[in-house]
Amino acid sequence: MLEALTNDPQATGKFEWHGWHDPHFLRRRWAETGMLAADNGMLMIELDGRRLGFVSWHKTRTGSTSYCWNAGLVLIPEARGHGYGTEAQRLLVRYLFAHTQMNRVEASTEAGNTAEQRSLAKAGFTREGVLRGYGFRDGAWRDHVLYSMLRSDLDPGPERP
Repeated sequence: MLEALTNDPQATGKFEWHGWHDPHFLRRRWAETGMLAADNGMLMIELDGRRLGFVSWHKTRTGSTSYCWNAGLVLIPEARGHGYGTEAQRLLVRYLFAHTQMNRVEASTEAGNTAEQRSLAKAGFTREGVLRGYGFRDGAWRDHVLYSMLRSDLDPGPERP
């Protein structure tokens, strides 16, 4: 499933298809790190034993001595449009803030991907602006919309012991 979601134009969808690439990179990454490393990671999205896709994150430099997490999401076609991605992104942010010291999680999506923009907003991300000519896909440079969530944006939830 991971190989399809990263290397099959029918499975990836319009906004995530960036051409064919090394089909074995995920197997190597699994063998090397189990998909969890100090500066990046990937977790499966699962519902009632059914794999729906994955969330991923990597460390991004924001200044000479500061970093944030950059998060992404890919769902299988039949899981899109049901709110699973929104919940997965919400849970990923909570996980990253609970287990790392980063203060910011950011995500971007193509300007034309209005479904993902709605999902990020519902998950609690704040729209920050447009990144002009940011990503190359299908023979053209595409604008992206940048979203972020800060540690202080999270609802603290119930008190922990």
